[in-house]
Amino acid sequence: MKGFAAFASFAGLAAAEILWDGRFNDLESATDLESWSWSNQVGPYQYYIHGDGNVTEYVNLSADFANPADAGSSQGAKISLTDTAYWNGQTMRRTELIPQTTAAIAAGTVFYHFSIKRETENAPSLTREHQIAFFESHFTELKSGLLSGASGTEDKSLQWFVGGTSKWEVEWEASIWHNIAYEIDFTGKTVGLWHSTGATALKQVVAPVTASTSSNGADWHVGVLELANTDADADEDFYFSGVYIEDGDITTTFSGASGDSADTDSSSSAVAVASSTAIAAGTKTSAAVASTKVPVTTAALAETTTLVTLKTSAQTSVAQATSVAQVVSTAKAVSTAQAVSTAPATSAVPTTTSVVEVISAAETTATPTEAVATQSASSAVATPKQSSRCKLSRRARHRRSL
Repeated sequence: MKGFAAFASFAGLAAAEILWDGRFNDLESATDLESWSWSNQVGPYQYYIHGDGNVTEYVNLSADFANPADAGSSQGAKISLTDTAYWNGQTMRRTELIPQTTAAIAAGTVFYHFSIKRETENAPSLTREHQIAFFESHFTELKSGLLSGASGTEDKSLQWFVGGTSKWEVEWEASIWHNIAYEIDFTGKTVGLWHSTGATALKQVVAPVTASTSSNGADWHVGVLELANTDADADEDFYFSGVYIEDGDITTTFSGASGDSADTDSSSSAVAVASSTAIAAGTKTSAAVASTKVPVTTAALAETTTLVTLKTSAQTSVAQATSVAQVVSTAKAVSTAQAVSTAPATSAVPTTTSVVEVISAAETTATPTEAVATQSASSAVATPKQSSRCKLSRRARHRRSL
């Protein structure tokens, strides 16, 4: 990987790659989610945190539920809390989807993307705390409504939390798509926030801050957990679109093609948007955390293969290599490399693309680890063990669907 880093530096690019695609494009309807089980782990999502009703009581898919600015999403999801949305006898209402993948989504620096909105009809309660798009350890998440233990009677904001402390907030108005990306460095133990609304390109609104970045790769909850209070239950709808995880430079626009240099931004400066406010550390904290117990064993043995895609135009070539020897001599740190220039696979691609494949001769072994998240003792249940292997071999560069 050191050789790859040196070559990427030489090329001047860090192409974005989709590690896991959860944009609902490959699902015909929400009932496809029911095909997943612990013994049949298929599809993009694990579906087991929900009430006892039919799947369409809690999750529905439609083109009407997608951010219209996102050309990469043919449909979005409406995730609902109803009066039956209680899982495993808990007192919290929950409807959540978990990424089903063996990709390395909890390693290095990655970007967790999603867009979220609410409507006036079945609006989320302003008097109850909602934990949204959270990790099992709650090292980062969105929240809405009145936080548990907070003073006042209601809260109209949508907030971003790190380790139980609010770092950013915006008034959560109806019918506005909020585009979110968590910038997570699992190695450096930091997390930052990118945000925009509608069709506007993402901007970094909070620079990376220290966080206990802990994940087993199967504990990001796409959905919502609501803490109960004395109010009566009412139906609540949360809309999700453009859900995916990538590494490399962040994709900031919604053209539908992750990894294009025009769509990425490697800037580390914080840029504030007019409708949002960065919150000083310690101003707001959450007193409640809820979790699920999902034991996962991770083991991987793989040859490291990485693709670097260089975009060119008819006028300008980003990088040229006429032989393997030239690449190796230019990027001294590449110990074993092969450079191959190829023509586009199809004329449908609007720009000429050169693909340089750098194959490391080293093999990497991940030590088996047992990752077990916490759960309320009063509702703990035995859960079948799930095996997950980090996918260290990437022989194809993913593209976001048009």
